[in-house]
Amino acid sequence: MLDIQNYSSFITALLVFQAVPGAGTIAILDATARDGRSAGMAAVLGTLVGDFLFMVAAAAGLAAIMQAYPLAFQGLQWFGAAYLCWLGVRLIRSRPSADGSEPARSQTSRVYFRRALMVSLTNPKVILFFVAFFPLFLKPGASTTTLTVMMLHVTVLSLVYQAALVLIGRLAAVRFAAFPGARRMATRLSGFVLIGLGTKLATGIR
Repeated sequence: MLDIQNYSSFITALLVFQAVPGAGTIAILDATARDGRSAGMAAVLGTLVGDFLFMVAAAAGLAAIMQAYPLAFQGLQWFGAAYLCWLGVRLIRSRPSADGSEPARSQTSRVYFRRALMVSLTNPKVILFFVAFFPLFLKPGASTTTLTVMMLHVTVLSLVYQAALVLIGRLAAVRFAAFPGARRMATRLSGFVLIGLGTKLATGIR
């Protein structure tokens, strides 16, 4: 699609990253469990806005590097492949933490939006991820339009997945905490998938 290479791997990687529980996922489940779906959707919007701001910053820097420093861009591709493998290793070795959310008094949707936005913006690993991730799927000489399309893919898939978390709401929060064994297995499986993707993409770098 456009100048996105390894499109199926691009979609697979996005789905894997969505499925791995992170701080944003916890914020969304917590908001939904405490104050219902409207609070959960406010948290979804907060995480999406934070991630989008990081994507814009990453895309602006990558567009400049692609035009001025082709060799540096290739270096970023190698870094991205190594980064995927490193994330995979970390997931395999990680121990999912319990998210025991304690009851609290009701908050407004605006509070949950701000809270989720800050969770996203205070995680500098997010921009590192996008800087490492996008180059892996860009063909040499790709236009800035391709970066825009990739950002839209990330945003739409994130919205669909996170909205689904809100829709299943409290049930998701309970099961999320009640089955650490299943969470551990899913996390490790995601790690192996990321290592496989990183290795596959590294073999295609020219």
